[in-house]
Amino acid sequence: MKVLEDILKEVQQVINNVDESKMDEVVEFITKDKRIFVYGEGRSGLIGKCFAMRLMHIGYTVYVVGETITPSVQAEDVVFLISGSGETSMVLNLLQKSKAKGAHIISVTSREGSTLAKDSSKNIIVPGAVKSDKAQNVKSIQLLSSLFDQSVHIVMDALCLKLSYKDKIDNDIAIKNHSNLE
Repeated sequence: MKVLEDILKEVQQVINNVDESKMDEVVEFITKDKRIFVYGEGRSGLIGKCFAMRLMHIGYTVYVVGETITPSVQAEDVVFLISGSGETSMVLNLLQKSKAKGAHIISVTSREGSTLAKDSSKNIIVPGAVKSDKAQNVKSIQLLSSLFDQSVHIVMDALCLKLSYKDKIDNDIAIKNHSNLE
């Protein structure tokens, strides 16, 4: 059974359906003087941590919501919320709390009509199959939300690459921020 090729085809199909102009809007909106917070539940949260790490590598002040060293969200901060369905209760709770503090919300979800997408300042739609509705988006042979998770990882890495181009950050600069205690 050849599944690797099938998985790559699925991811390519999702990526082909991401509106890159929405990513460019996010790149123009984010500046290094803004603090960035990232949150997602489950595997979306793990992808969020990967994104936060790469943002740190390219010089951004970034926090993962829920970690013990994460400060309070303030007005003008940027909060990235990742949810395949766009209806994850904890994500929606953080959406409302962050908005009440005056933060800007950037959502990453598979569903444009979701509560998360509709209530965000900006959003990036990544139409990969999710566990709650595998028939709605790009169909997948994979379990649960794997296609969404894989595709979001690529999209968020691409977003960081776009930010690094904007800020003129190359690999030599980024590696200086990479962990050296390993």
